[in-house]
Amino acid sequence: MKNQFPIAQVILVTGSARSGKSEWAETLAIQSGRSVVYVATAQSNPDDLEWQARILLHQQRRPSTWRTLIVPTELAVTLDNAEASDCLLVDSLGTWLANLLELDEPLWEQTVAGLLSSLSQVQCSVILVAEETGWGVVPAYATGRLFRDRLGNLTRRIGAIANPVYLVTGGYALNLCQLGEPVKPIKAGE
Repeated sequence: MKNQFPIAQVILVTGSARSGKSEWAETLAIQSGRSVVYVATAQSNPDDLEWQARILLHQQRRPSTWRTLIVPTELAVTLDNAEASDCLLVDSLGTWLANLLELDEPLWEQTVAGLLSSLSQVQCSVILVAEETGWGVVPAYATGRLFRDRLGNLTRRIGAIANPVYLVTGGYALNLCQLGEPVKPIKAGE
């Protein structure tokens, strides 16, 4: 199959739980016509049977020709070391963030800056899957609020780099770059 994607492209696929976002990202990876590297940010936990079942479902859906890398934290390094002929499918940013939630704010911002820098200079195609967590009530616990706020901010910042950006809901993928307008941050005093 001929490469369907530009040499270097960043795609963001976001949506709620069980919306179809991973399946859409997998479809895009297949359509890329490239050698696919599945970058799994989840870590196995034999004590959590439900989590293991989720991981198994993702593994069973992937074509056997895809390589899998387990990358719980070093996402920027993985992007920097990717082959230009590859399509990296990163699933998911929420799990990656959860693996790094203990970082203090300056170290978190440094980590995000490194990821954004890698994405802006990437030589291959990258498809990132992100969860939408901020559409409900404000979490009652500080850790939940920190996770929600960091993921929302991270997704927005990656969305400014990515094209296209897809929102998957109810089993449908919407290309937000075609349907929407980018929201510019408001600066203090405006």
